[in-house]
Amino acid sequence: MAKKLHTFMGDTPAQALKKAQETFGSDILLVENKEIRKKSLTQPGLYEIVIAVDEIEGKADTQDKIEPKAESSTSLALELPQNSVQKKLDEIAEKKMAKKRQEANKPRIYDEVTLQLSNAVKEISQIANVPSNMPESPSIMPKDSMPESPVLSSNAARPYPINAAPKPSKAQIMQKLDERANERIQDLQQTRLEQHINERLELKEIKNELDDLNDRLKIIQNMLWEEKSPKNEGINIPQEFAEIYRIAKSSGMSREHLDTIMQLSLELMPLKMRSSSTTIKRYFREVLRKMIYCRSENLNNNDKKIMMLVGPTGVGKTTTLAKLAARYSLMLNKRYRVGVITLDTYRLAAVDQLMAYARMMKLSIDTVVEPEELPKAIDSLKHCDYILIDTAGHSQHDRGKLQNIKSYLNTDYKIDISLVLALNAKYEDLKDTYNAFSELDIDTLIFSKLDESRNFGNMFSLVYDTKKPISYLSIGQGVPNDLILASNDYLVDCLLDGFKSPESK
Repeated sequence: MAKKLHTFMGDTPAQALKKAQETFGSDILLVENKEIRKKSLTQPGLYEIVIAVDEIEGKADTQDKIEPKAESSTSLALELPQNSVQKKLDEIAEKKMAKKRQEANKPRIYDEVTLQLSNAVKEISQIANVPSNMPESPSIMPKDSMPESPVLSSNAARPYPINAAPKPSKAQIMQKLDERANERIQDLQQTRLEQHINERLELKEIKNELDDLNDRLKIIQNMLWEEKSPKNEGINIPQEFAEIYRIAKSSGMSREHLDTIMQLSLELMPLKMRSSSTTIKRYFREVLRKMIYCRSENLNNNDKKIMMLVGPTGVGKTTTLAKLAARYSLMLNKRYRVGVITLDTYRLAAVDQLMAYARMMKLSIDTVVEPEELPKAIDSLKHCDYILIDTAGHSQHDRGKLQNIKSYLNTDYKIDISLVLALNAKYEDLKDTYNAFSELDIDTLIFSKLDESRNFGNMFSLVYDTKKPISYLSIGQGVPNDLILASNDYLVDCLLDGFKSPESK
């Protein structure tokens, strides 16, 4: 029997197939399906299918339905040999039908999405006061035996009596869903908050236990320490104070001053504070803060300030004076007028260095050789807010040069005397230098070379012994940044924890 091929076109393959079925019925054989034009924003897609029908049946079925070439775009008559093409087409059709029957007979398996949809339908039905027939735990259910949900099916019978409560509106359902979602979110947030609090409490307990163990280990380690004061010297350091005592002693602090501090700490510290090394160190820090004196800058005073820097050779007086000049004239909120006078005519290199600093900062500078010239030089700088006087360095044992500097102070002007000391010297040398220069009526101390020292106890002992305040600290060679105003907290931190520049704190 001869087969005849027909082509049909449509926006989709399904539309083209529907046209073919409307023309020749459902008993047709699909030979080819291809895309002619892809779908775009401006025009729909175009698909073409080719079907094969029996020539006699096709004519009989379509005689009263269509006009020739009304639906098909191409019609070709082809005699198909029974032993070749026809046999192949029949085999393909039979395989497709068998596959469809196999798929239809397969049991329906609920996947994860189906389970989620089922739960959603049940929840919506419960909120809407509508019973749901969705299965509790669907696993494998034949397609034909699956119950039809009254919510999803429009043809299902009414599942509730006519006199029952009216069905909630869509807005009410959505409102209840939002309320349910908010309740779940709040419960989740509360649960997470409780978990976070519990974790913090557990971490705090662990930290307290570790601190307690650390303190006990320190006590065990300090049981063998060798720095205990003998009882015949008037003080016996308890084991819990061993660590802080060793830190203070290794810092270069005078033994006499250290024992006095420890005695005060033992007498005044409450017993409940001695159980932790942290509280002992905190208490000792406060004692050290009160032991040292620092002088603040009195910048609001309108009186002219004259400062003279004195000290032994090599402590950095000239560099410190340049830093002070830069601080007053460039770095503060108010730009002060600064003048410089040098009495150091012994070292030409020092004079040249100070001249170079003055030129860079555009400062007035004058050189004085004889004591009677100093008042005149100060008068020539009367327009300045600050007048800084540099002196020649010499040994503290050179009495002649000390008397020479003292002769410059026989003037009517009030001159603030600052003794510059290098921190890397031993306490005994610092005390010897101070005693030598003390006849100049020292007003304040300036410590240099903090970056070159790791021991700060000598400074504490000197200040505690002399009762002279510290005004400035030189923490490096850089001009003008490496000069800071002295503070108790910074010095205590350096003594207990080692030197740190203010930028790294």
